[in-house]
Amino acid sequence: MWRWDEPMMAVSSAAVGGGIREVGWLVNIGVTSDYSRTDLDDHAAEVAAQLELVGPGVALFTAAAVDQVSRAEHGGVVVDATVGVSHPTWAADLAAVGREWTPGTINSVVQLPLGLEPGAAVNAVATATEAKVQALAERGIPGTGTASDAIAIIWPAHIEVERFGGPRSTVGANIARAVHEAVWKGAGGSS
Repeated sequence: MWRWDEPMMAVSSAAVGGGIREVGWLVNIGVTSDYSRTDLDDHAAEVAAQLELVGPGVALFTAAAVDQVSRAEHGGVVVDATVGVSHPTWAADLAAVGREWTPGTINSVVQLPLGLEPGAAVNAVATATEAKVQALAERGIPGTGTASDAIAIIWPAHIEVERFGGPRSTVGANIARAVHEAVWKGAGGSS
């Protein structure tokens, strides 16, 4: 769980609190591997109430052990990842469309010391995803991730913003290195 004293901006692929928005908290909710609830907003609200989280936030869900967080830091970018790769999949596996999926989620929370313009935020999500896939490939894991992976990139709301978030920008390179290291370690390696 993360709770910030100052307003934060987030870009996230989360089913609850996703998109680009201002947030005050984020929680990575541990669920069982046979989790089947579809009322994710309600479940997140229940957890937020138990944790006394108020206002808008982001809720991620994972069957990976939420107490086994893999952390990496590069250039002020801090990444916390829960890495569940028991059910990897390929993003473009057309045979998997419509098939029942099983959770094995990689959730990444990326905290930045600076802000991002909207386009840079979207680019930063792509950069983080590329770094995750690179780490999985280097670990010999057959897939680009799992069917339920999620990411949240967080930064202070009222701060100067960067225009670029790709892997050759300063912030993008730090995102890529930190995500790569966190996922690599979480998948069983060391960098």
